Amino acid sequence: MVALARLGRGVRAALVWALLVALAVVVLYPLLWMVTNALKTNAELFGNPFALPSQWLWQNFGKAWNQGVGDFVLTSVSLTVLATLITELISAWAAYGLTRVNIPLNRTFTIVVLAGLMLAPTVALIPLVKLFQAWGLYDTFFGLLILYTAFRIPFTVFLMRAYMLDLPREVDEAASIDGASRAATFWRIILPMSMPIVATTIVLNVLQNWNEYLFAMIFTSGTGVQTLPVGLADMMSKNGTQYPVVFAGMVMAALPMVILFFVCQRYFVRGLAGGVGK
Repeated sequence: MVALARLGRGVRAALVWALLVALAVVVLYPLLWMVTNALKTNAELFGNPFALPSQWLWQNFGKAWNQGVGDFVLTSVSLTVLATLITELISAWAAYGLTRVNIPLNRTFTIVVLAGLMLAPTVALIPLVKLFQAWGLYDTFFGLLILYTAFRIPFTVFLMRAYMLDLPREVDEAASIDGASRAATFWRIILPMSMPIVATTIVLNVLQNWNEYLFAMIFTSGTGVQTLPVGLADMMSKNGTQYPVVFAGMVMAALPMVILFFVCQRYFVRGLAGGVGK
């Protein structure tokens, strides 16, 4: 019986490992395929797209960078970093107020904030375009920054609020007894205790802002504020015959997000489980 039990555990472990390897292949193969095709010539790409390149053309990355990817990366990095930072600060402070401070109409404010989750961006496109044109924000970096921040705050508050609800209130009382203000309690106690969910929302917001296409396409007209997704689409239309160069640009666009996820995956899973599961 002991031998059979061990055999059963061994079979289950083997099946689990086989499933994990299969999932890894499914996830990693498209990335590897894109990298190898970025290092080929057009003839090689169309002749045998699934083979390794006969000559590794690293200059394709330089060509893609010089054809505008460098400017697109700078715009996307600046926009992603600023939008994520502002979203995190506003959302963390809002979640703290909605969970740790007794304010009038607390539940009403919570419903209003979370109602933003039900607002689809496509529904607001026409009035937003007219509003931004009237305010001089259309086709500007600051206009995109406002959009990226405003539409990410409700979801971020939702996750942070769920996480902070489970934090012990004794820490607030102890801080108050020690003479700490609300701001000091937030910055020195609650925010450090909420770092798992903060890390999770940072990853989610960075991914969303980095890959966002709809706002970047509609609210810009190609005058120097194009983000990576829009810029790559424009580059593909201009270099339709130079697919390896386009693939090189796609690799440069995807690589930072892959690195970010692998670096933050431990905090991401922990924070997401704490924020959604409570």
